[in-house]
Amino acid sequence: MNGAQDMGGMHGFGAVLAEPDEPVFHAEWERRVLALTLAMGATGEWNLDASRFARESRPPSEYLPKSYYEIWLAGLERLLAERGLVAPDEIAAGRSLQPAKPVRRTLAAGDVAGAVSRGSPTNRDAPQPARFDVGDRVRAKNLHPVTHTRLPRYVRGHVGTIARVHGCHIFPDTHAHGHGENPQWLYTVSFDGRELWGAEADPTVAVSVDAFEPYLDAAP
Repeated sequence: MNGAQDMGGMHGFGAVLAEPDEPVFHAEWERRVLALTLAMGATGEWNLDASRFARESRPPSEYLPKSYYEIWLAGLERLLAERGLVAPDEIAAGRSLQPAKPVRRTLAAGDVAGAVSRGSPTNRDAPQPARFDVGDRVRAKNLHPVTHTRLPRYVRGHVGTIARVHGCHIFPDTHAHGHGENPQWLYTVSFDGRELWGAEADPTVAVSVDAFEPYLDAAP
């Protein structure tokens, strides 16, 4: 979807200022938000793409003023509320007010390290041969879906070159909305900076984007 989270190439936000020796967490509550999000993700009540969409689909007026982990917390609250796992009064109170509803599974404290290091592979068997190969020129489609997508706005409509073929992976555009994994070929596409930003761009700059096959058309 087109939203405030897709900031690549947008003007008016100023320079990105790196924080020297930035800590992993700036406050203890941020650590807790990450832990809660991972623990609830492990229950299987939603998938990774649904979790990402819950964060990214917030209106700009809500998204932009929030810090990184405030966005994560807002996304988690939405997912919990949509599935009836918390009530509005519980969110307001910051604690349980009713008996807990059962979930599909739970992540025990002793299993956290193994689960995090193992991850959840997204590669799948290919349902059909890859349409593109390394070196092929492709054009990113000019898509503007109202649902989830991983295609950045700043590459849409532009021509790039296939730099790597990653195999077939879960397609986030359908997976985020409960429409199945729908495995699709995934490619790294390299775009020349001048193709994206115009003739005044640094001629040494190139941008690489991982793009699923449905995002791409062959280019002459």
